[in-house]
Amino acid sequence: MATSVIAPDQTTAPPTIDLGALKTRQQGAWSSGDYAVVGTTLQIVGEELCEALDIRAGQKVLDVAAGNGNVSLAAARRWCDVVASDYVPALLERARERAAAERLDITVREADAEALPFPDHSFDVVVSTFGVMFTADHDRAAAELLRVCRHGGKIGLANWTPDGFIGQLFKTIGRHVPPPAGARPPALWGTRARLSEMFGTEATLAKADPQLFVFRYRSPQHWLSIFRTYYGPMLKAFGALEPAGQAALEKDLLALVGQFNRADDGTMAVPGEYLQVVAIRR
Repeated sequence: MATSVIAPDQTTAPPTIDLGALKTRQQGAWSSGDYAVVGTTLQIVGEELCEALDIRAGQKVLDVAAGNGNVSLAAARRWCDVVASDYVPALLERARERAAAERLDITVREADAEALPFPDHSFDVVVSTFGVMFTADHDRAAAELLRVCRHGGKIGLANWTPDGFIGQLFKTIGRHVPPPAGARPPALWGTRARLSEMFGTEATLAKADPQLFVFRYRSPQHWLSIFRTYYGPMLKAFGALEPAGQAALEKDLLALVGQFNRADDGTMAVPGEYLQVVAIRR
């Protein structure tokens, strides 16, 4: 059998990515719409993550890329000392409003997940649900999670998986509005292999279990209306397309819902797989 050989001058270097520009683009996406409308439906994920972490009253908890504060509120309900951080001030204001409405005590702090403004080893528990996975520089963000967590402390994550509904949602969007060359898919955070690579010898994956969150909406069309209005990445994707492109993306998204939807009464009940992670800081 003949073996093909590629000469050195024929190889193609992997594409480089301007992480600063990517971060700016992502921050613009998450600042658009109103993620809190979607985020509040995910509250159960924060509650279950706190139970998986077995957090205790009085522990210092940092919620990274907290959005509108799902895990922050769950930890505050368990009498923890909670800081909710995000680089979108409007979302932090939503977290503050929710905490006030429930008479829960949390601190909010505007912060970049890739450069957290906290001392080394200053938290007992560091958490993020569907947040830190969307950073531009995955390795740097993972290093920051490790840095601010005390030795023997815990890192708790909920990350969408590549093959689950949201992982496939971003693949579908990417076929219509391609991401920047060299950008790493956020759903890599939803794989044990990538987490092990990023945490290295600094943390032990005590748990990395697939879980399901069910997206429940009045209909697939209702879900699409909510997401394209309030979910920043989808809002931006539709905004980047001409009418014909928007129609094609809408068709593909509804087809994707059809593949996952287990409801047979006209409503939408779509299981979305995510990886629930508990890591122990060494």
